[in-house]
Amino acid sequence: MRKISCLAFGALLLAGCTTNADGTQSVNKTAVGATVGAVTGGLLGNRLDKGNRTRGTVLGAAAGAAAGGGIGYLMDRQEAELRDQLASERAQHAVEVERVRDDLLKLTLANEVSFDVNSASVKPAFRPSLAKVAQVLQRYDTQVTIVGHTDSSGAESYNQQLSERRAQAVLDELVRLGVPYPRLSAVGRGEYEPRADNTSAAGRAQNRRVEILVQSTA
Repeated sequence: MRKISCLAFGALLLAGCTTNADGTQSVNKTAVGATVGAVTGGLLGNRLDKGNRTRGTVLGAAAGAAAGGGIGYLMDRQEAELRDQLASERAQHAVEVERVRDDLLKLTLANEVSFDVNSASVKPAFRPSLAKVAQVLQRYDTQVTIVGHTDSSGAESYNQQLSERRAQAVLDELVRLGVPYPRLSAVGRGEYEPRADNTSAAGRAQNRRVEILVQSTA
């Protein structure tokens, strides 16, 4: 049974790969989620129903595929909607949308368009963009963590507090726009998680950001 499951797993992973218009390969995350769920569920069902291994494997695989595929499908849809709704912001490099894991999305908000210097108030011009994010988040039962980041200019303690205030400001705006408060949390990382070199102006600009992490609760 283990050998068969491994062979099935490999075959279904290949089936989940698609060829893009430019000739590159991409993975259908929904198909992969269903594959992992099916194999895992099949093995579990085999163990639980020892009296009829075939029946246990089939039932377990069906349940696992439904669960795994469901998670992948919902995250695929949410990612597609965010990319579509934020198309203009992405083109202007104001917002990045990244699939970190099958169950985790990351939106990165550029600080220059979302906050003034040394301010923790969301710019009025950026609120329509957050409204687009909120519209998508309302349709999915996902957990949202908002993380503030700064560059290393200024005092370390000040940067930490500023990152916390900015994350909280985004959370408050999303709540105002209708995202349920219990699904949201805010943290500040200050200058501790740079993604570029703080010795250049371009690097510091990349480090000043707010990230919205959207994770499946299933």
